[in-house]
Amino acid sequence: MKIKSFLIFVLNIFLLSLMLFSTSYGADNYKKLLSPQLTRTGDKIEVLEFFWYGCSHCYQFESVIEKWLEDKAEYIKFVRIPAVLGKNWLPNARGFYVAKNLGVLDKIHRPLFDAIHKEKRNITGKKALKMFFAEHGVLGEEFDKAYDSKDVQDNVRYARLMGQRYALTGVPAVIINGKYGTSASMAGGYSAIIDVVNKLAAEEYAAKKK
Repeated sequence: MKIKSFLIFVLNIFLLSLMLFSTSYGADNYKKLLSPQLTRTGDKIEVLEFFWYGCSHCYQFESVIEKWLEDKAEYIKFVRIPAVLGKNWLPNARGFYVAKNLGVLDKIHRPLFDAIHKEKRNITGKKALKMFFAEHGVLGEEFDKAYDSKDVQDNVRYARLMGQRYALTGVPAVIINGKYGTSASMAGGYSAIIDVVNKLAAEEYAAKKK
């Protein structure tokens, strides 16, 4: 009986090790995804960031991203996706796509982060978002039309779907070329995320050119 229990214990350890090996690659600062996803960036290497405007960690990471975007490699296409991990995340996700739909994302994205985290404003629902957009030159009718549009609703569904496909559990999270995932806790900080992104993106680009 003792021998049987020991063999079962050894088998469980082996299966656990196999599972860990299949989800990790190289270092502990990123993971290789079990179910890679197709990218939508053509010949460029896709780098996705899942975020939420209400997330203080995402706000801190934003400054690091902005600096990186100034001189990132040309073969990298950076894409932001608003995460939808709860009902209260939904309005901000729609706000992001409203801004994209109206062509005012550059006027809204960082200021909305600042308003929530620096100015401590409560901008979580449609009404508050509408007022915020109005402060930045977007008419109420334009906001309402975009907020309730099929295009924005479809984009939010896509964001939710991608979060599910990547088994998203928290933000900020970064996905490299649909194959690798990393975060501040994995990489060891926000700047370290960028190091991981640059390394893996360069490897993926080199592999594409072979």
